[in-house]
Amino acid sequence: MEKIRNWIDVFSKSPRLGSFLPVDANGNQSVQINELAELKEFLKFLYIRHYLVKPFLELEDYPLVESRELLPAFEADVYEHKALPAFSLVAFDRQISYFKEIFQFDILHPRGEGRSPVPPQEGSYFNLPTNMSVMLARIAKKAHEGFRSRFARQDITDIALFPDLLPYLAEMDRAQVLARRKDGKFYLAGVYASFPSDLDAEIKRFGLRIGKFRVNDDESYEYNRLFVYHYLMELYGFPIVSERRTSAALFARRLHKIGERFLVFVLGQSDRCLTVISNLEGHGLYPKVEKFALVQVDSDQTDAINSLEQRKLFLDRERRAVIMHVTYHQHKFNPDNIRQERALSVDRQEVLHPFTGEAWGDCNIIKDNTNFFLRLNDIVRGEYYGRTVYKRTEVVENTDTEEKRLKFLYAWLSKHQVRIIGYSDEFFGNIAKVLDNHLLSPENQAAFEPLRELYQEVWAKYSYIQQARKVRLLEDISQRTLKGERIGYARMLEEAVALLKELKFEIAHYFDPLVRHMIGLMEKILNERYLVKNYIDAHDNEMTAYGQKVRRNYQKLVGLLDDFQSVRKARGESFSRQENL
Repeated sequence: MEKIRNWIDVFSKSPRLGSFLPVDANGNQSVQINELAELKEFLKFLYIRHYLVKPFLELEDYPLVESRELLPAFEADVYEHKALPAFSLVAFDRQISYFKEIFQFDILHPRGEGRSPVPPQEGSYFNLPTNMSVMLARIAKKAHEGFRSRFARQDITDIALFPDLLPYLAEMDRAQVLARRKDGKFYLAGVYASFPSDLDAEIKRFGLRIGKFRVNDDESYEYNRLFVYHYLMELYGFPIVSERRTSAALFARRLHKIGERFLVFVLGQSDRCLTVISNLEGHGLYPKVEKFALVQVDSDQTDAINSLEQRKLFLDRERRAVIMHVTYHQHKFNPDNIRQERALSVDRQEVLHPFTGEAWGDCNIIKDNTNFFLRLNDIVRGEYYGRTVYKRTEVVENTDTEEKRLKFLYAWLSKHQVRIIGYSDEFFGNIAKVLDNHLLSPENQAAFEPLRELYQEVWAKYSYIQQARKVRLLEDISQRTLKGERIGYARMLEEAVALLKELKFEIAHYFDPLVRHMIGLMEKILNERYLVKNYIDAHDNEMTAYGQKVRRNYQKLVGLLDDFQSVRKARGESFSRQENL
């Protein structure tokens, strides 16, 4: 990959970004890219330079990405930044077969690989367009003269000219296509591509596969549709978003399923993140997801700021702007895990050097737990200045009123719910202390009174997390492990009984998904084959003191199972069909 970096003077402080491809003895630019991995590196640096760094240098108020925006679960888009570029691209590790392709685009032909003569036929469109006419048909009329004068005698499919085409390609609503020529080199094979998403069918197939939908069951579909939609999109690096990114994600899913080797690049004007979906490292369950963005490091991260400054990694020191690269890991849906909505987690984060492009991976910019805790403190004190999205629809600016603080808390708990469920008892204790001091403080009750409904929403979200943490512990116990320690059957049943007695008195806020999950875990424990055979079905005269202890706790667990089933029956499933937490 080193030669890729040598081809490109990766970034420049000047807004006037010059040529970065090498020039031969005759003054001509040329580049040879033989592998899809090399093409990925080439495009990565090219797009970072032209579509992230260049707009940042040219716009005084470039909207830097907050580090939390790169953490799953991804939030809904707030603003569309019309002044910023947006695009999508697909690259194939093969030649194009125009008729056989599963999507529509305008094809381009590399010089020396023209079409066979086509005899005119009555009613046919026999004047086949040239590369120039294809491009002119898809760019604004005011740009025609400049495009003709610049590329009149050029092979615009040559990858060496691709950087010069970017300003024109960025004006197109649809995607670019790269593929291999007959000689194996990559070239611009097409423009104005429409990626088929087949969203309805994909959501229904995926929902049926993970057990959230049942065939012809309208109720399960209505109840779980948004969960399935959100989970499916997040596997490919997006929230429920614009058509461009939705179609790019689902097209990548389709290509991966049919065994293609591909790259998909997409940049949105709202998220300001360059997302790369690829499957160059083998045909796993899902393709690889990466994001590149210009991120503002939080002012509280003093250690990180000092390290970045020493290594000269700031693109702009005053704004604390760095070029972040984040790689994600997808999680296979597991209905037996209380954190089943965890589709994606951060696998690796790096900061790219603004001149060399070299990556520094010994950093923790977006997963800093100290910053995470400080952010919560700032929210409850009313000292956080920023914006969030409340329930996917309302933009909330700053925390200067109690209503805004509660909405920020709801959004903060919603975004970090899965993460908090998995945190250690010590770290969660610190979070709980802050939340309890704010939500239960007598001094705040008068301010909460006119906001009772909003207050209850926040408290319900908090209660769900508290209960879910205990259910997660029950998951471990059901597998005979406790805080990393292997435990026996007597200890398993004893711990399960104690935990469930606590949970029994904490369901003033009733969450049907949690109760159903608890019931399933209890049934799993009670039906454990070895346990039943050796302790429950055994004759009384064969029982040791240890066996009798096991049997007593087993009977207690049976009683608790009956209690939870009765609670669920009394509540009624229809009562519990609340917003999916």
